[in-house]
Amino acid sequence: MAALHDPFTTAVAIFLVAVVIALVAWALQLMQAANDRQEFSLMLAGCMVCCSAVGLATVMVITLTGPSPLLIAPLPTDAGVSLDAVLLPDGLLLPDAGLMNRYGDVQAG
Repeated sequence: MAALHDPFTTAVAIFLVAVVIALVAWALQLMQAANDRQEFSLMLAGCMVCCSAVGLATVMVITLTGPSPLLIAPLPTDAGVSLDAVLLPDGLLLPDAGLMNRYGDVQAG
């Protein structure tokens, strides 16, 4: 696991771990109440809360320890999109006029 260098990132990570622990505790309370009252809906609610805790923990781990952590990496300076890698077709078939090449010339077909 990569070390968290920024104090803000460490604080966010500790806060998210506390939220995950609180969600798991709440899920266990819901499931205990479901067992006591014999209610299936509370069991489903506990499972949903537990799944959200697992999802939050997964996103937290991927975000904070990935190859370029999102909270540590600098923002990109160029926001433009290059179309150099886009491969356009050589011709476009028009219903009435025939074949149009990429320069806009219509060829009889």
